[in-house]
Amino acid sequence: MNTPNKLSLLRILLVPFVLLFMLPIHIFSFVPTNWNDFVLGNGRIIAGILFIIASLTDMADGKIARKYNLITNLGKFLDSLADKMLVISVLIAFVDLGRISSVFVIIIVLREFMVTGIRLIASEKGVVMAAEMIGKIKTVTQMTAVIYLLFEPLLRLIVTSVATAEVNQTLLPAIPIIGDILFLFSVFMTILSGMDYLVRNIGYFRESK
Repeated sequence: MNTPNKLSLLRILLVPFVLLFMLPIHIFSFVPTNWNDFVLGNGRIIAGILFIIASLTDMADGKIARKYNLITNLGKFLDSLADKMLVISVLIAFVDLGRISSVFVIIIVLREFMVTGIRLIASEKGVVMAAEMIGKIKTVTQMTAVIYLLFEPLLRLIVTSVATAEVNQTLLPAIPIIGDILFLFSVFMTILSGMDYLVRNIGYFRESK
């Protein structure tokens, strides 16, 4: 297995660790109170650091694959799979935490199902599709929004620590608003890239009749 594919696998392996520091543990009657208090306090900061590391592997595997001509069908599959697992799992965690609406996550998931379906139809014809530029932009906007949302507790801590009470009244409400804007923009790009993908590849549906 080449280096880009190993980086994609690393991104997949980081997913459960990101979630571990995002979500309190509730397994039937087992509730580790001290751990859950830590997760609710500073866990999202660690999750954010791990998410950034995972995002950097996404940048690195593509550059290495192109530079050393290590682009393979397996690599295209693993790269796309790793991105979806990383982003969608964290977004679902945010729904569980009550930070974002499940409606927007459903839209993102449905878009991924549609793209996966088109790729399956194309693969039957021996075509393995790499991500288009608009799809990569979509991924960047999603990861940017997720990183911001993960670091919101840190931003609030910084503002309350260094700003006066009057400034806090202005800045603190702005923190979640910025997060909402970034996330809604990523949802818009998700819809736009999905429509672009459908229009570009609608011919596969016609040929499969």
